[in-house]
Amino acid sequence: MQKTIFVADDNDTNLSAAKEALKDQYRVMTLPSAAKMFTLMEKVTPDIILLDIEMPDMDGFEALRILKNNSTHADIPVIFLTSMTDAAVEVRGFQLGVVDFIPKPFSAPVLLNRIKTHLNIDELIRERTSQLHEKTEQLEKLQHSMVYVLADMIENRDKGTGGHLERTSAYIKILIDSMIERGIYAEELRKYDLDTLCSSARLHDVGKICIPDAVLNKPGRLTDEEFIVMKTHAAEGERIIDQIVSRVGYSMEFLNNAKLFAGYHHERWDGKGYPRGLDRLNIPLQGRIMAIVDVYDALVSERPYKKPFTAEEAVKIIIDSSGEMFDPLIVEVFIDISKQLNTIQN
Repeated sequence: MQKTIFVADDNDTNLSAAKEALKDQYRVMTLPSAAKMFTLMEKVTPDIILLDIEMPDMDGFEALRILKNNSTHADIPVIFLTSMTDAAVEVRGFQLGVVDFIPKPFSAPVLLNRIKTHLNIDELIRERTSQLHEKTEQLEKLQHSMVYVLADMIENRDKGTGGHLERTSAYIKILIDSMIERGIYAEELRKYDLDTLCSSARLHDVGKICIPDAVLNKPGRLTDEEFIVMKTHAAEGERIIDQIVSRVGYSMEFLNNAKLFAGYHHERWDGKGYPRGLDRLNIPLQGRIMAIVDVYDALVSERPYKKPFTAEEAVKIIIDSSGEMFDPLIVEVFIDISKQLNTIQN
């Protein structure tokens, strides 16, 4: 298929010359103003735009600025056609995103060669971008698969917490969405890819791989000594993820999040948690969020050493622990969504 070229210039002679030079190789559409160009772009998307700088009503700089601020058209290559030779004009044009300047009056061979070059570059960029997107998608699929497999390995060892990782991941998605909606730590949360953030929460208990079966699956309450061993799973989780980062050679967002979920979900708002004894906002947001959903799921779930609490009882315990175990702002959001969490738990 022929490539489509828009030529926007208020001079009829320039439009005719450009069309004559290009018509044998391209589909050429000539336009007497930038306004006419934008009207046509509602129906036709060009492969490249030749744009005059000096036009009445809307000059080339303003037209280029509008193009680059439109996500649909921002990637279309734009070449300025101009008789202006001022270096400041070129600097301004390149800063706005123009790919080249062709001086007027232009010759047909120069026009054809420049357009061919930039169309080839644009096609190469699009091809490489498509390949990059494809590889990114493959990496994300691999990442999620690894998370699921590793999470299953953890739960298969911990006989008393069936479905815990799946439920807490679902709880976190609802809680984070509600926090953003209510403006609670929304600015910080918007920095993350939320799907990646919620997926990485599945690894918050990865450190339990290092806990002996006799402690992990003890059919009863742990002794003080056994509880000390159990508490090491937070630090061990961090260590495991650090080893992955070290072997990969660089850190990815989901590993950073997983490390924070794993290492900080047993810290307490009042500073009496573990492994670091951090308090308040010194605890990473991932840890403060996971602390609530982790405890909620433990309360409403049956364990070898206890019967499940009702959802109402669990919510009351979390409310009573606000400002001690949990971040009070997150508890407020948790209260509002507790019925949704109960539905998931059931």
